[in-house]
Amino acid sequence: MPRLRDAAARLAALDCCRLAPGLTDAEFAAVEDMYGFTFADDHREFLAAALPVDDDRVRGWPDWRDGDPAVLRQMLDWPVEGVLFDVEHNVMWDEGWGPQPHTVDERLAIARSRLAGVPRLVPVYGHRYLPAGRGSCGHPVLSVYQTDIIYYGVDLSDYIHQEFGGPGLERSDPRWQPVATVPFWRDFL
Repeated sequence: MPRLRDAAARLAALDCCRLAPGLTDAEFAAVEDMYGFTFADDHREFLAAALPVDDDRVRGWPDWRDGDPAVLRQMLDWPVEGVLFDVEHNVMWDEGWGPQPHTVDERLAIARSRLAGVPRLVPVYGHRYLPAGRGSCGHPVLSVYQTDIIYYGVDLSDYIHQEFGGPGLERSDPRWQPVATVPFWRDFL
């Protein structure tokens, strides 16, 4: 996936973050075991080329090598916690969950149960996410803020362009056509 190595090189040229050596197979295995997910193939390839890190450990690049486990868990939990916030405070209810209960506690209990089965999203940068899953690649990068979810890149390489600059398609270009394929999360786009 040369585009992903190029994306890491673009980050270096833009001087927008520090790039540490990429994650090793052993480090990927340790992270995936500790947090209970597998990186998508393109996300893995990108992080194997170079590990972006910066000083903003809460909002920036997740530091999969030396990051605070509590912060990494918070970043991993962000998408589901955002949906739960909207269930509790903004009357969000997914039709697939059945009839909406009358009390907030009942709604939250059902939502938690249903959300336990949705595909896992993995942080790329701040509240930008890619779906988890070995054997998958090419998913659009999603900006996830509660149930306000938008496309932020056709794929990981395009995301680097959209967020940080450098060569790539502009969103006004008719070829910029992201298509989400991941169940549940795509319903918010």
